Amino acid sequence: MRLSISHDTTYSYADQVRNSIQYLRLTPHDSERQQVLSWQLNLPRPVRAQLDPYGNILHVLTLDEPHESIVIGARGQVEIDEQRETEHASQSALPFLRFTRLTEADEALREFARLQSNSRQSRSGLIDLMHALNAHISYQPGSTAVETSAAEAFAGGKGVCQDHAHAFLACARSLGIPARYVSGYLFTDSEEHLASHAWAEAWLDDAWYSFDVTNCLVKPERHLKLAVGLDYLDACPVRGMRRGGGIEQMHAQVEVAPVIRVQQQ
Repeated sequence: MRLSISHDTTYSYADQVRNSIQYLRLTPHDSERQQVLSWQLNLPRPVRAQLDPYGNILHVLTLDEPHESIVIGARGQVEIDEQRETEHASQSALPFLRFTRLTEADEALREFARLQSNSRQSRSGLIDLMHALNAHISYQPGSTAVETSAAEAFAGGKGVCQDHAHAFLACARSLGIPARYVSGYLFTDSEEHLASHAWAEAWLDDAWYSFDVTNCLVKPERHLKLAVGLDYLDACPVRGMRRGGGIEQMHAQVEVAPVIRVQQQ
């Protein structure tokens, strides 16, 4: 499947921002599952690409002059291999056993993981866990914030895709399975879920397997990966800091659509 992406984010501020820095993980890279056919970032100024510690393509946008808004755009086309379910890696998966503040497993999460997986360190055990988390944490936009931890979302019983991914990571790591956070895009006909998405991957049998708790999907045939990390903070598409500006307003518009190819006669 070939997907076309258009993603525009506008940040507006009540007061003038003296200076700001934005860390952008908005550029996908080629892998066994996806091939980037074209990609372009539209930024206030040219920025050079680099790789972060997790192998993500990172752009650092620094604005030293005063400004009242920032517009960040990303668009392109990526070919997705719908038949491939796994990805391999040359780097060790062991760092993804480490808990973070957002993915710390409390006693409730540890017990839930043990019971729902029946202590199985297998794909079938994690699939059962995925379905159980989907049932326990109802999808409810606006019920949590970016700083909400897995334990908090689990205790509240509601959240969004970020919370689903964090809870899954906490459970998987508590079972001794390396797991990582994934940010990217999802093509779906449903208007309930945003095209900008997050899910998890777990290291099983020397490969990364996908687990989309929000949609109960284990085959990433419509998922386009942007970045990976220990949690949201490592992999979120845009993360920044600023001096001044007062109240911030953010508006994002994301469109993900399949590209219909016309066969030549």
